[in-house]
Amino acid sequence: MSETFDAIVIGGGLLGSAIGYGLAKKGLKCVILDEGDIAYRAARGNFGLVWVQSKGIGAPPYADWTMRSANLWGGFAGELRERTGVDVAHEQPGGIEVCLSEQEFEERAAKMATLAGHQGGRFTHEMLDRKQMLDFVPGLGPEVVGGSFTPHDGHANPLRLMRAMQQGLVALGSEIRTDSHALELNAAGGNVRVKTRSGTFEAPRVVLAAGLGNRDLAPMAGLDQPVRPVKGQIIVTERVRRFLNMPTTNVRQTNEGTVLVGASQEEAGFDLRASARVSRTIAARSWRAFPFLGRARVIRTWAALRVMTPDGLPIYDQSETMPGVFAASCHSGVTLAAAHADVYAGYVADGKLGDELVPLSAGRFDV
Repeated sequence: MSETFDAIVIGGGLLGSAIGYGLAKKGLKCVILDEGDIAYRAARGNFGLVWVQSKGIGAPPYADWTMRSANLWGGFAGELRERTGVDVAHEQPGGIEVCLSEQEFEERAAKMATLAGHQGGRFTHEMLDRKQMLDFVPGLGPEVVGGSFTPHDGHANPLRLMRAMQQGLVALGSEIRTDSHALELNAAGGNVRVKTRSGTFEAPRVVLAAGLGNRDLAPMAGLDQPVRPVKGQIIVTERVRRFLNMPTTNVRQTNEGTVLVGASQEEAGFDLRASARVSRTIAARSWRAFPFLGRARVIRTWAALRVMTPDGLPIYDQSETMPGVFAASCHSGVTLAAAHADVYAGYVADGKLGDELVPLSAGRFDV
């Protein structure tokens, strides 16, 4: 016997939780099917940025989608806090990319000009020289020559975010089933049947949001989700005095006072081991930007796998052979959470993707 729902979301990470929460807000009885402890859990390695200034350079549809989500984030975080009591620690004070050489500064300025061209005046930024940077961020190292600032950027706590979205989903009458690794998708009359380790589920709408698992699930519905793992590593320091009032691309201070250092990228397959070599590399850059961090004690370091597409942009598709099946893959689970919950979930509920997501189909790789 199958259990029947209005919608099924396969994948219980940041992406699946946002979509499931959004579907529940639309009044659909939804179930999230989560693998449980065997999952790769990309959310564990999410740096927590709600970031606009590096997203969609050369890709206007992605730049627009990112900006849309960032603009929704304030209301989204407030709604989650009101519904669940969970503070996801969202702040939007702006963000900075630190440049450690004149070449980095020139390249950054060109990228920011390109992004501003995409946005038609909606994206604002400043290129700051060293003196201006010191007004924003005191205590910079002597190698810092300048950087870029945008008021659109911010950050949040990824694990609190996932908890809040899942609590909100359950409060709205939907469910989360763990140990439910999806094995098969089949058409079943007007529904789609999903067979899992723990049972069989049916719904007229199914969203594939299983991260790296989408690569194997998508072909069952005639779709293609060409994702691969890219390893990222994070260092966390002890609590230190407040020195950062806004996040940077590589270093951010949490509301508890700890400092997160990251932004490494390794093509290492499914290897989840943290590397001392990578830790040294990302730590060295942070020390060059903020020398006093060299004296802070490291309390944790870990690695996780990003869900990366061939061009780094998200993939959104709807099946032609099983029109009730949608697939979504991205590595920006925090930045895009508000758009996934408040916009994308609405498209799934209505049964058709919005026109602005058509350029982000996997069909772009067929050219």
